[in-house]
Amino acid sequence: MASLKGIRVLEMAQIMAGPTCGLLLADLGAEVIKIEKTPGGDDTRNFLPPDVNGVSAAYLMMNRNKKGIALNLKDKEGIKIFKTMIKNSDVVLENFRKGTLEKLGIGYDTMSKINPKIILCEISGYGRTGPYANKGGFDLVAQGMSGLMSITGEDKNKPPMKVGAPLTDITAGLLAASGILAALIHRDKTGEGQKVDTSLYEAGIIHTYWQSAIAGATGVSPGPLGSAHPLTAPYQAFKTKDKWITIGASNQNTWLMLLKAINRQDLNENEKFSTNSSRKENLNELVEILNKEFIKKSSREWLKIFDENGLPCGPINSITDMFKDPQTIEREMIIEVNNKKAGTSKAVGMPIKFSKSKTEKSKGAPDLGEHTREIMQNFGYKDEEIDKFYNKKIIL
Repeated sequence: MASLKGIRVLEMAQIMAGPTCGLLLADLGAEVIKIEKTPGGDDTRNFLPPDVNGVSAAYLMMNRNKKGIALNLKDKEGIKIFKTMIKNSDVVLENFRKGTLEKLGIGYDTMSKINPKIILCEISGYGRTGPYANKGGFDLVAQGMSGLMSITGEDKNKPPMKVGAPLTDITAGLLAASGILAALIHRDKTGEGQKVDTSLYEAGIIHTYWQSAIAGATGVSPGPLGSAHPLTAPYQAFKTKDKWITIGASNQNTWLMLLKAINRQDLNENEKFSTNSSRKENLNELVEILNKEFIKKSSREWLKIFDENGLPCGPINSITDMFKDPQTIEREMIIEVNNKKAGTSKAVGMPIKFSKSKTEKSKGAPDLGEHTREIMQNFGYKDEEIDKFYNKKIIL
């Protein structure tokens, strides 16, 4: 059985962080009901191009394996329907600005009176407390404020650079899922529901573990190092005869593996490179020496040599290269799903594998309101009532 089979999640979230959380919970077996606003639905539906037969590729990516209902929460009858849904649900997931649910009359105090076991997970820009609690959050801003952009890029003399992926959005979604799972365990032990609160800002901060260790110990903020590591060397990308590769000689053992592979054992006899601290201190000189070696062979040749010597290494794949990598295929990390309108589209698969627990076979993202009638029926509404709500545009 899937680990979260029987757990019902109401996802009142859009674009990235919240849907990332809902996606993982759905893969773990939860029934995730995506509640979309009317009209229009999740803003990601308008992230065009690219599209798959007219449907936003971004929306399709983030919302597979979920059921969809379109509900007008600005209408009292829509709020009443939502309250009915709370009675028989386990988790509410939202990423509104602070106070939005309270203004709608469905804040946590109200929810917990309806269902004392309900877990409310709030994902925001900065968290629900503190001087920035009322501010809206975006990945770009969170990457800047959390320190990530100060350590990303080639060097301090270049413009600030963010991580290419929306790292704080995705990480906040993963943190939220972890928090929800912990809250479910707490509820199993005590019978109590609770609030779970995380943010893009905190999601950015936790990616600075190494750099925060340096700043905490020295009082100095480290800057960007390109692909290099702040604590070990050589651990970065290198140019070969034709392409770029990465090499992870991050400790003395792998350093010696590298020297053997390139037939430069003499470098270890040089005091400048014999220890990790000396290699870090003389990194520019070391990189210059290594570059002269790596340019002699192609990436394919070097990777074969390094693999034979047990040295951690890899190619710099494009996204489409990654799609075709045999490890990606074996681990089912790029899958195909079907959507009513879009047909077949590619999606990122479930990144966690279990020896016992099952994960859900993935279905395509729902069309706007695709499962509204089915969901309403599951919450006890009769077809005549549902038809009236459709006519009043309370639901789509």
